[in-house]
Amino acid sequence: MNILEYGFKEKLYPNVDINKVARIIATHKDRFEIVCNHGKGFAKIKRGSFYDNPDSIYPTTGDFVLIEWNESGDSMIYETLKRISSFSRTASSSDKKKELHNQHEQLVASNFDYVFIMQSLNNNFNLNRIERYLSLAWQSGGVPVIILTKSDLIDNVQDYIDEVETVAIGVDIYAVSCITKDGIENIKKYFSKGKTIVFLGSSGVGKSTLVNTLYGEEVMKTAEIREDDSRGRHTTTSRNLIILSNGAMIIDTPGMREIGMWNAEEGINKTFEDIEGLTHLCKYSDCTHTNEPGCKILEAIANGELSEERFNQYLKLLKESQYNMDSEQYLRAKKEKFKTIAKINRQK
Repeated sequence: MNILEYGFKEKLYPNVDINKVARIIATHKDRFEIVCNHGKGFAKIKRGSFYDNPDSIYPTTGDFVLIEWNESGDSMIYETLKRISSFSRTASSSDKKKELHNQHEQLVASNFDYVFIMQSLNNNFNLNRIERYLSLAWQSGGVPVIILTKSDLIDNVQDYIDEVETVAIGVDIYAVSCITKDGIENIKKYFSKGKTIVFLGSSGVGKSTLVNTLYGEEVMKTAEIREDDSRGRHTTTSRNLIILSNGAMIIDTPGMREIGMWNAEEGINKTFEDIEGLTHLCKYSDCTHTNEPGCKILEAIANGELSEERFNQYLKLLKESQYNMDSEQYLRAKKEKFKTIAKINRQK
């Protein structure tokens, strides 16, 4: 067993003892499955190293961690090494004292090179969801790639690709079928030795099926989708890292129909860079894009260069990200914005 085969790059961590490094390949609540130079095993966190240190990074699937190896039982994780990429979403937790639900960050995966955003070509297809995943993918530090699965179900595949291109600026898009194997060869270039790809998508889009197709045998359980709404059951319930025979790695994640935005403003701006470009051309630097003269957003919507639906989706994701990060600050900013709009209306 060699940790270098699992994507560890010594040059990024020059002062680290490689024999103390492990990679997390699966998470099971507070227990982690690891691989390292000593072999495979399980580990738990050293609570004092994490809970007593506010700067500590709680580990997730894909992380490289430092461990105290235990040959006959659970090893001990005492540090998480710096990540090159990470994918987060919001999750709710109940606060009994305040009797409300707080939003907090939930790490899904880390240290990946590519983010495969998967959508099936059936009733599950949704452009807004693609924009949401794209924003989080750009924010993560990985390179997004859009995979349209189950291409065997339709005849007009290119029409769907053309539609996705309108919202996925500068992103590679592929249509594949695990039944006919169409398009599979086109995406194999991403699966080279030492590279890690994280799969994201709703239940039933075919993440596990694609893993099995690439692996060459059934390593992930699959389930049929419901014909009435094209939704699938959650066959993947934990985050797992799988290494292929050629040395490439896949992190398969549980299906997420809706995924909350967490600290994703940079990713949103990248996904909607056409809108971002227009905002800098507005006559007023504090333009609210509602009724000001010289607003390039309003002009673009009026002349058909920008769809109102796309602009509204941009605003929705931006507001959601800002609110989840700091709800009090967001509400204060929202109040100030309405004051500005009211002032402009009075002046008119």
